[in-house]
Amino acid sequence: MGPRIRITDLREPRLTDIQRVALEHGERHRVVLTVEAVLGAAVERTGLEDFGREDFRERLALWLAEVDEDPGRTGLGRLMLHRDCIRYASNRLRIRDLLIRHPEILEVEISAPIVVVGLPRSGTTHLVNLVAADNRLRSLPLWESYEPVPSPDEDTSGDAGPDPRYRRAEEQWQGMEAMLPYMGAMHPMRPDHVHEELELQLPDFSSYQLEWVARAPRWRDYYLAHDQTPHYEYLKTVLQILQWRRPGERWVLKSPQHLEQLGPLMTVFPDATVVVTHRDPVSVVQSAATMMAYAARMSYTTPEPDYYLTYWTQRIRRLLEASLRDHHLVPADRRVDVHFDAFMTDEMDNVEHIYKVAGLAMTNEARAQIGNYATSHPRGKEGQVDYDLRADFGVEPEQVRAEFAFYQDAVGVREEVR
Repeated sequence: MGPRIRITDLREPRLTDIQRVALEHGERHRVVLTVEAVLGAAVERTGLEDFGREDFRERLALWLAEVDEDPGRTGLGRLMLHRDCIRYASNRLRIRDLLIRHPEILEVEISAPIVVVGLPRSGTTHLVNLVAADNRLRSLPLWESYEPVPSPDEDTSGDAGPDPRYRRAEEQWQGMEAMLPYMGAMHPMRPDHVHEELELQLPDFSSYQLEWVARAPRWRDYYLAHDQTPHYEYLKTVLQILQWRRPGERWVLKSPQHLEQLGPLMTVFPDATVVVTHRDPVSVVQSAATMMAYAARMSYTTPEPDYYLTYWTQRIRRLLEASLRDHHLVPADRRVDVHFDAFMTDEMDNVEHIYKVAGLAMTNEARAQIGNYATSHPRGKEGQVDYDLRADFGVEPEQVRAEFAFYQDAVGVREEVR
């Protein structure tokens, strides 16, 4: 178990020297947030020009405009979005190019995936990494999700050392740790960690991801107003590419976004086994709001913790309402409900139940691999953050809890925050 961490400067950040240097760098290197600038940089990076369907431009334009028009966004925050959008556009070009050269990829089957859904901060990351330790299964490490199709001029065989994509992901994580040293305790994103497959929707410029890196209510409203099935189809296509490049018996996936997109999820992956995690929403809200307010010191001139508390209370409520509304879309014999407290008490018992429902044999080798992961990656290894709604946000837990009475009535979870 790592050290106990108490973040006491959410409202008035005490910046480190590294943070000051990074913010100054962002102000000196102002970027142009336009579709033309982003796509032009991607074309220059890849040497490719065919982006495929053009409908993504409208979504990219909204992403860029919402951040560009926000006077509180720092130069560094603009630079980070600009960098990410160029990566997404570059990935889109390489995905399109590979599919043109290898149309047989679209015949690859993605059969009976195991998909973990549940609130952010509810144990989904730890659970999916446990299951992914079974080397029969195909999972999505962060480094591969960032660049699913490698550049053709780079050696990814391993003969010349680590995959260049892995090195870039490691460098990015080290930079993040230097700027935000407590982030690893809240949401570790090391290159080999299993990552959310919504990353594979980002070259199509759709998902709720932008809400995690920007104050983007306009994008939220656009995203919620549009059918996400085409973007889940895009996700499946990228999974086919990854399966074609490095096969596995079955995929194990995870994303909290699926809670409000069970319709598109089950339309595109009709034979999926869906694992739904449940946790006290108040604990989830305080964790998410604290993480976002902490990270905001680098992206915004004012951190505004109250904004994040209000925003994520509403968003988490929306996720839960949608999941209860649509739960019938998942066949009862392919759904597993995992309560956070029971999972923390006996991880292996819950994993074995998932395997049983998924029709996957729990071999001695798989049990050993999962056990080894659990031993070497205990929860809290990077440190344990002490959250405090009263001190940090000036609200009582019961004020937040009142928003989630419907969920407590329907599911019943142990109250963690009092």
